[in-house]
Order: sequence, then structure tokens, then C-alpha cells
Amino acid sequence: MGERRLYLDHAATTPVLPAARLGVADGLEGWANPSSPHRDGRAARAALEDARARIARALDFDGAVVLTSGATEAIEIVLRRARTSAAMISAVEHDAVRRAVADPLVLPVSAEGIVDLREVGDGTLVAIQAVNNETGVIQSLGEHAAVIRAAGGLLLADCAQSAGKLPLPDADFIAVSAHKLGGPPGIGALLIRDLSTLTPCGGQEQGYRGGTENLPATLGFAAALEAGTRWMDRARILRARLDTAIRDSGGIVVADRSERLPTIASYRMPGVAATTQLIRFDMAGISVSAGSACSSGSLKPSHVLSAMGWDETAAREVIRISFGPDTSETDIDRVITQWRTIATSLRAEAA
Repeated sequence: MGERRLYLDHAATTPVLPAARLGVADGLEGWANPSSPHRDGRAARAALEDARARIARALDFDGAVVLTSGATEAIEIVLRRARTSAAMISAVEHDAVRRAVADPLVLPVSAEGIVDLREVGDGTLVAIQAVNNETGVIQSLGEHAAVIRAAGGLLLADCAQSAGKLPLPDADFIAVSAHKLGGPPGIGALLIRDLSTLTPCGGQEQGYRGGTENLPATLGFAAALEAGTRWMDRARILRARLDTAIRDSGGIVVADRSERLPTIASYRMPGVAATTQLIRFDMAGISVSAGSACSSGSLKPSHVLSAMGWDETAAREVIRISFGPDTSETDIDRVITQWRTIATSLRAEAA
């Protein structure tokens, strides 16, 4: 028998944790519509509100928690219904942000992926990722929030990659997603400091989101957050080991000088297309990606790398490797060996 498959695309989605599976199962056992007034509905409502409180407590958040289908929906709610006069987004935002707002003002980033927050207009909504989903670069949202609020604006922080791993930023709106942190897919939340900053739409979730609440997934979401991420220090060591090996093997670490989330890294293998790398890694039983899961099948180069000043050729040679709680030193060594095998063999073929 060959080696087991190695999954290193956790930034796209990570396996559901055992505790989250149990939470979902509990919800399915006693499920009823939480909006129904009968006894079964009231029991479901009580379980839902308890799970909502657990989510807020695990995230150390004291504002309103509006349950959504994920971070994408949370982002769309804010960008379409925030009580603001204009919108600004960074040049490296997730495609969910780029699709949800028409003709926004775009904030540039440095070569290391750091947002350059320039003058903010009065009443402007500014959308910035806490952690970039392709590069892992961490933004200084505390500093940005002070500038935005001084101008009378509001900050939307996309925390899909950072929630449960880093403390939440001091933002007006925060989007989170369960399937990035070991919860089930199809559930997330919009965290809101002040409900008056958002126009309601009627329906469920205090009038800010319509549709039957997903009790089983919400229970799984709460359980995943409570499980925590005590493995982050180990991930930091593993990522440093991989970074060093990639550099020593002639590769380039994207945003090498920026503070990055320990679980996400992007690497360039000069002279070898990312699509070729993905095929070779996949044939070797290793799952990695080329940028965001939402755009990895696109023929276009990464807009994130383009915004950081990478030319098209270089950007097309970058892959993303992202870790999970079960990633081990042996797994990293396996990636390093395969990286060197791919680089050596393809360079030899080109010679």
C-alpha cells in the first residue's frame, strides 16, 4: 500500500472536528423549527440561543451575533445594507467582497501585502481582511479602525481565516465561517457592534436575515469554537520549517517579511507553472492549491499577487499550502521532498 493522502488545503475548508460532529448530531436528534411557537419549536429556540451565546463567548464578543450560511453571506449583508454613504475595499480582498460591491474605492497594498489606508471619507464603509486567504498576511486592523472611526466610517473585517485562531479585531462588523475552523459547512455569523448601523430586512435573526435557522450546524459551530486551536504554536514551528526548506531549495516565500498566520503560506517555484505543481503534488498524494478555493480553477492570475506587484509569469508559479490540527513534522518533510523532486525533475526536462 502507498502513503496515505496528505491534505494541506485547510484554508479552503478543514475537516469537521469530532466535537462539532457530535454537536450536529445532537441538533438532528431534537430538531424542530426554532421559529415555531409550539413546545418543540420553543425547545429548538432555547438550544439555538444557547449555541449563539456559546459562539459569542468563545469569540469573546459582546455584540449581536446574526447567524448566516457563512462568511460570504455575512459580507454581502453588510456591503449591501450598511448605513454608509460609500465603500472602500483593499486590493487583496476575497472575491466575495469584490462581487458584493459595485465600483468601490480600492486601497492599495505594499509589496508585502500590507494595506495602505489613505484618507477615508465621512461615512465610508471600509472592508479589510484580517488575514489574507492566499498569503496569510495579517493586517493591523486595530490601527485601521482608529483611522476609520475618526473619519466617521465603519470597518468590516473579514475574519473567515482568523476567527478562532487570533483575537477578533475591534471592528463594527465581523464575518466568520465555521468550516474554516473545524465546524460544519453552511454556517457562519455576522458579528455586529451596533445593530442601528445596518438596515434590517425582516424575517429571522432579529430581522437581519431571513430563512429557517440551521440548528444542527449552529450547534456544531459552537462546539468547534469551544474545541479551540491549541495547536497553533506547533503550526508556527512547522511553517517555519517549510519556509526555510523552500528558500534553501530555490523557492520564494510570498510576503516573507510580513507577519503571517502560521497555518497559511504561499510559495513560488520559479520556472514551474502552479498548474503543473498541483498535478505533480496530487499524483504524489498531496492536496495543495493555487490561491483561493473560489478562484483556483480560474485561468486568471491571482489578483492578490498582482496587487502586491507580482508580474503574471511569477504569479502563475505560486501555490498555497495550508495546515490543520493534524499536520505533522513528517507531513512537512514529505512536502519538502516532493517540492525538491518536482523542481529538480522539471528543470532537468527543460534543460
